[in-house]
Amino acid sequence: MSKRNIIPIFVPHFGCPNDCVFCNQRKITGASTDISSSDVEKTILEYLSYFKRKDNVEVAFYGGSFTAIGIDKQKELLEVAKNFKEKGFVSKIRLSTRPDAIDEKVLENLKDNLVDIIELGVQSLNAEVLDKSNRGHDDEVVYKSSKMIKDYGFKLGLQQMVGLPGDSYARSIYTAKEFTKLDPYCVRIYPTLVIKETALNYQYEHGLYKALNLEESIPIVADILDIYYKDNINVIRVGLQPTENINFEKDVVAGAFHPAYRQFVESFYMKISLLNYFFESKNVSEEITLKASGKNISNISGQKKANKNEIISKLNIKKLNLSEEELGDFQVRVLSKRDELIDIRDYYKVNDRCF
Repeated sequence: MSKRNIIPIFVPHFGCPNDCVFCNQRKITGASTDISSSDVEKTILEYLSYFKRKDNVEVAFYGGSFTAIGIDKQKELLEVAKNFKEKGFVSKIRLSTRPDAIDEKVLENLKDNLVDIIELGVQSLNAEVLDKSNRGHDDEVVYKSSKMIKDYGFKLGLQQMVGLPGDSYARSIYTAKEFTKLDPYCVRIYPTLVIKETALNYQYEHGLYKALNLEESIPIVADILDIYYKDNINVIRVGLQPTENINFEKDVVAGAFHPAYRQFVESFYMKISLLNYFFESKNVSEEITLKASGKNISNISGQKKANKNEIISKLNIKKLNLSEEELGDFQVRVLSKRDELIDIRDYYKVNDRCF
C-alpha cells in the first residue's frame, strides 16, 4: 500500500461544548476558529501541488469537534472535500470529533458527503478520569457512538490519552483493552502534555497535577502498544506531532514530549522483546547477527546505539551485527547458535520482564 498523503484541515474549537482541562486548540494547532469553504479549497489545492504522487490522498478535518458544529457549516466544509473526491483527486475523507456528538442526523450527513473515517477523541474509558478531565460525557456514550459509526459503514478511529488527571497504569491498560473490543480501524496514543493557558497548566503550577515525564511514559505506552499490536490494530500515531508551538521552547510546559517520541517507544518495545527472546531461548553465542526492516534495525539500535550496547552488555556477548532484510513489521531474523525467524510480539511481556 502506498504512503498516505494527508491534507490537514484544522477546525480548532469549532463546536466544542466545553473546555477539557488539557485543551487549548488554538495553541495546539496554531490556527484560529474561523474557517470557510474557500479556506478548505485553498488548503487542498496547495497540498495537491506539493504531492509528487496523487494517489492515496486523504483530507483530514482535525481539531475541535467537527460534528458538534452546526449542520450547515459541516455541509459547507465537507462539500468541498466531497467535490475533490468525486473528481478523483482525493481518495478518503476523515474527521475527528467527540463521542457525544454522534447521532443519526450527523451520520446521514457524513455519509452523503462521502466521509470514510470517523475518529473519536475518547481519551479514557475510566469515569473518574473523564470527570477530572472535564470531558463532559460518560463512558457509555463511547460504546454507543462507536457501534453507530460502524453500523453506518464508516471506519472507526479511537484516540487514547495517557497520564490524564486521575489516570493510572491500570486505567490506561483497561482503556486499551476496551478499545480492542470495539475493533477500531485505527488508534492514536497521546501522552498528556501540559499546554500554556489551560486548566491543566493551572493545576500543574499549583501542585494539583503531576505530569508523566518522557522516561516514565515510555514503558506505559509500550505496554499499550503491545495490546494493539497483538490485536493487529493499526496504530497511526504515537505522541503529539511537533509544530511551531508544540515544543518546550514555546507552549509545552511539561509532559512526555519529544519529536521522535514514537521511535523511543518502539525502540523500548524492540529491546524488551529481544532480551526476553534471548533469555527464554538461550540462543546466545559470542557474536549475534540480527536482520530486520530498515525501520526495525534503527529501533533495535536505539538512539545513539543505546539499545545495541545494552543488549551486548546484558547478554555478555562480544559483538552484535545489524543488517537490513525485507521482512515484516514484527519480524526479526536471529543468526546465532541457530537461525530463527521470530515475531517480536511473541516475546513482549506486559509487566513481566525476563531479565
